[in-house]
Amino acid sequence: MPAVIVHAVTQGSAEWGALRAGIPTSSEFHRILTPTGKASTSAEGYLHGLLAERMLGRPLQEHITLWMQRGTALEADAVQYYELQADCDTERVGFLTTDDGRIGASPDRLVGAEGLLEIKVPREAVHVGYLLKKPVSMEYYPQIQGQLWVSGRAWVDVLSFHPELPPALIRVERDEPYIAQLAAAVTTFSDYLERTAAELEERGWIKPRA
Repeated sequence: MPAVIVHAVTQGSAEWGALRAGIPTSSEFHRILTPTGKASTSAEGYLHGLLAERMLGRPLQEHITLWMQRGTALEADAVQYYELQADCDTERVGFLTTDDGRIGASPDRLVGAEGLLEIKVPREAVHVGYLLKKPVSMEYYPQIQGQLWVSGRAWVDVLSFHPELPPALIRVERDEPYIAQLAAAVTTFSDYLERTAAELEERGWIKPRA
């Protein structure tokens, strides 16, 4: 289990973006390892994008979708519902990294000493599936298990939130066999990223990181 560093920044801020730029983060772990534990065919493209961020010295411009905007707008309502439902306070977290700063994750909230909160604002049909007690969409599995790996925590409460429908709350526990696969794949990817970045730095294409 990696040691974790908590960076006190606001998610979505320039500081947050700078910390994430050029390193693999849990929201993109599916581009390294698929939810079924196979090597992703997207890994090379992801590597190239991270190298481009290091060469540019900034994050690549992200397309902001309608659902991303909705998620940001509804986050406070979702957190309020969760804290009332779980009878607890949550802690906003900016960005988590391994102690070497090479791998990161951005859970929405810390819950007590053992938990995380991840808020989703999906389209209506997906949300109804969560209400029917179906498991969290497998497309999020690398992200969620990646958050647990980087943070060292025991579980993630995934809250699917829609302002016109009942909320759906699903707890996801650590999947140790999958986390072991994910950790190995992401670490190998990160090692290759660092070697390639060092080569580009020798060519003068990347400025040394502070």
